[in-house]
Amino acid sequence: MSRPTRAPGRLARYGFGTAEGDGGARAADLLGPDGLRLWRPEEQEPTDEPAGELLAALSRAADPDLALRQLHRIVEAERRATEGSGASSGGSGAGAPGGSGDDAHPPLLAELHADPGLRRRLIAVLGASSALGDHLVANPEHCLTLRTAPDGLAPIAEGRLEPTDGGNPTAALRSAYRLALLRIAAADLTGGRGLEQTMAALSALADATLAAAYEIAVTELADGTERPRLAVVAMGKCGGGELNYVSDVDVIFVAAEDADLSAATVVATRLISICGLVAWPVDAALRPEGNRGPLVRTLASHLAYYRRWARTWEFQALLKARPAAGDLPLAQEWIDQLAPLVWRAAERPEAVEDVRAMRRRIIDHIPPKELEREIKRGPGGLRDIEFAVQLLQLVHGRGDETLREPGTIPALRALVAGGYVGRADGEALLRGYRFLRSVEHRLQLQGLRRTHTVPTEPGALRWLAAALGFTAAPGRSAVESFRAEWVTHATEVRRLHAKLLYRPLLESVARVPADGLRLTPEAARHRLEILGFADPAGALRHLQALTGGVSRTAAIQRTLLPVLLSEFADAPEPDRGLLNYRKVSDKLGSTPWYLRLLRDGGPVARRLARVLSLSRYVADLLARDPEALRLLAEENELAPRSREVLREGFLAAAGRHTDPVEATSAVRALRRRELVRVACADVLCRAGSLAPSPTRPDGTSRPAPGLSDITQVGTALADVTDATLAAALRAAQASQPAPEGLRFAVIGMGRLGGYESNYLSDADVLFVYDPPAGASDSAASAAAHAIAEELRRLLGVPAPDPPLGVDADLRPEGRQGPLVRSLAAYAAYYARWSRVWESQALLRARFVCGDAGLGAEFEAMIDPVRYPAEGLTREQVVEIRRIKARVETERLPRGADPATHTKLGRGALADVEWAVQLVQLRHAGANPALRGTRTLDALAAAERAGLIDPADAAEMAAGWSLAAQVRNALMLVRGRAGDQLPRHGVELAGVVRLLGRDDPGEFLDEYLRVGRRSRAATERVLNA
Repeated sequence: MSRPTRAPGRLARYGFGTAEGDGGARAADLLGPDGLRLWRPEEQEPTDEPAGELLAALSRAADPDLALRQLHRIVEAERRATEGSGASSGGSGAGAPGGSGDDAHPPLLAELHADPGLRRRLIAVLGASSALGDHLVANPEHCLTLRTAPDGLAPIAEGRLEPTDGGNPTAALRSAYRLALLRIAAADLTGGRGLEQTMAALSALADATLAAAYEIAVTELADGTERPRLAVVAMGKCGGGELNYVSDVDVIFVAAEDADLSAATVVATRLISICGLVAWPVDAALRPEGNRGPLVRTLASHLAYYRRWARTWEFQALLKARPAAGDLPLAQEWIDQLAPLVWRAAERPEAVEDVRAMRRRIIDHIPPKELEREIKRGPGGLRDIEFAVQLLQLVHGRGDETLREPGTIPALRALVAGGYVGRADGEALLRGYRFLRSVEHRLQLQGLRRTHTVPTEPGALRWLAAALGFTAAPGRSAVESFRAEWVTHATEVRRLHAKLLYRPLLESVARVPADGLRLTPEAARHRLEILGFADPAGALRHLQALTGGVSRTAAIQRTLLPVLLSEFADAPEPDRGLLNYRKVSDKLGSTPWYLRLLRDGGPVARRLARVLSLSRYVADLLARDPEALRLLAEENELAPRSREVLREGFLAAAGRHTDPVEATSAVRALRRRELVRVACADVLCRAGSLAPSPTRPDGTSRPAPGLSDITQVGTALADVTDATLAAALRAAQASQPAPEGLRFAVIGMGRLGGYESNYLSDADVLFVYDPPAGASDSAASAAAHAIAEELRRLLGVPAPDPPLGVDADLRPEGRQGPLVRSLAAYAAYYARWSRVWESQALLRARFVCGDAGLGAEFEAMIDPVRYPAEGLTREQVVEIRRIKARVETERLPRGADPATHTKLGRGALADVEWAVQLVQLRHAGANPALRGTRTLDALAAAERAGLIDPADAAEMAAGWSLAAQVRNALMLVRGRAGDQLPRHGVELAGVVRLLGRDDPGEFLDEYLRVGRRSRAATERVLNA
């Protein structure tokens, strides 16, 4: 009793009993003396060597139990057929290839022994497809269609139909179809075919079946009916040459003339019926008006519909149109006539969003319980890949005919070759597509049912994993390996789908006319003239340098430039934008990330075009540090860093170098990067969809600093300067010997002290020190002087970074006085010699860096000077007014227009600042709320205190803010310092565009009006 009971356990080593859950008991019955006679239960081994080879083949099947059951049924069916024909089988049981006894060998088993290729192919089919197994049970003779040819080659599996005997044409076609499908499946399952070859063979089989059904339908027409000119156009997967095992075959029927319609409709209807009986449903729902429209239309009727009524998805479907059966020249004519409409569809304003919306609707219609198991329609499924590829084809295929491929894989390869999709992204999508289609094929082949859902039942999952070639590994089952790979591919496909389908550049490219995408020299010159380039010939040379040749870099540039040219054209100087773009491209074109970032990095390309065409300042910074354009890719990268983060980062950079020059060079490089950050945010803040929208730590969005909030720009630039001075001071102190305990501090003055810096501001400072107890004052003074001089030298060393001038001219006695003073010396000077204008200058004084305690002591020491307890005397007020008038007369440049001078003009920065500072000097001693270094904060405090009329305060704030905005914008546009707003020209136009306005004349009128009102308000305050 014990030996037979162990037989199933031995058979389990061959993989039997896993699906059945019986440890191989059922397999023992089918293989034993009462079955195929391939197994000796007493000896627990195959009956002979041929039996062992067949058992080994069965063990390699996706489902050994299924393959064995199917083989047993076929042998039994063969035996019954033989008995039915009157031939003797030599016994009631099935004999084994080498089994003992007098029974004759079953023919099929003998064939399997003699032909290893047949054995491998048949067993693979039987273990992977119960439906094809059932077919072979009903038609055992069809097994031999998988025999190896006399020349040793596998049977041809190209999708051709071979004639079969039979009086009923439809039945004969069905038999021929199943034989062809059997050969394709065998080649697919045994590694004789790759995925693309399998899809092509299935599509060719569909074409042949459609053609055969077409001929059957034509022959069934009533006598005397003339053969109609009817074309059958393949659509969908069949049209793309990527059909799967079980799928509706999408077609559109086209008749040549009205006279053909009646007979053509009869033929089309009958063709649909025949194909449904033979192979699969034929779906004509992609035709105009869908199922509500006529089944067959004439060519002219199709053209009329597509020209007037067709929606975006209908043109998307036409990407896969291909002649399949019937009148093939008519089908090709139909495709050729519609092609111009297809390749203009993306120019519709709603086209890109239509495709995206269609994809979302498909996902919305998936039952929730199937969503994560859907490999076709679900997120990360085949549809994600297909929609991304098709949208890119619609947009870019207008100008690049190499993209006009009906198949997904060829189209994706063309997109990669053309530079529209990155190599790594393209390879990831190809791998994902192949994996998902392979899963789909195995699922459908099992029962020849239309399914795209991964099963949940453990046995079905084990079969699927085995059918796909997954095997168990240490610590991981085959199912777990399959799931891990599926999740990997689905996640990557989902990510790339979002990246490609929602790429902002798509809308921009779609808006460019098709002619603008073909940058031939003649077309480019004409387009440059239309776009307003002042020097089309020079611009054309830039384009030829950027797009010449057959390199991948040139291909990507050809994709980007039509969009960038449109962006450059919106600027006052398109030529400068293109020139700056070429400079950046020449420096970065060979780096692998540059063009990939422009193509794939969201709004980066259009943002870069805007900053390069509108701001010489940013263009110059990017020319020095082109890698800084990475900042344009991330929303949070276009938000200024906090004061603490800047200081820590700058000090850390300086601390990594022992040489003070190297330390300061690292700090200046960081400063340059921060200036790019702030300036880019400034230029983009009024750019609509291109404006950055950084998020707060809690995930909520926050407005980016920009020209719309001039105080944030001033604060951001002042924070950068503070951090630069702090790090440079650290380097200077490390390189200069000083008495132990010497305290040294830098005090910010002017616009730095007021957090009102602009892009080209010097750092107005005072240097203060405090000698250690018992130290020689002269030695401490000399050491402090050396530190200050070293600080100024380090920040003034010639370098590619923007210079930061350190100006100490606001110190006591100006340039005639010592560069550095002790705290006591400052106190003595201000107590005895200070003039009212020096008190006024100290209103902006604040500690910047160095010894914080000393800085606080300095501020406390100057408070009585700048906030006099008794306010100002009448003489001091008159003195301030006199100095202001003198400044306006002497410092306004010769020939300057006082109405549009942003610093010294009427109602501009100086007017408002003098008025506010006069109020502070008069009242801050008694009103602590006025004690601040920021102009607008002090103005608001004065209004709240009732010291300035609210209407005047509003006019002054508007005048100061607008002048500051214009002054910053002028610096961004010009790339150099300048305070005069021109009354006409490209610089005025650039300022106006940066400020988000449209009409330079209207803006100039507004500036003059705001300035007049601000001037009147400041005079009332000054004369109060």
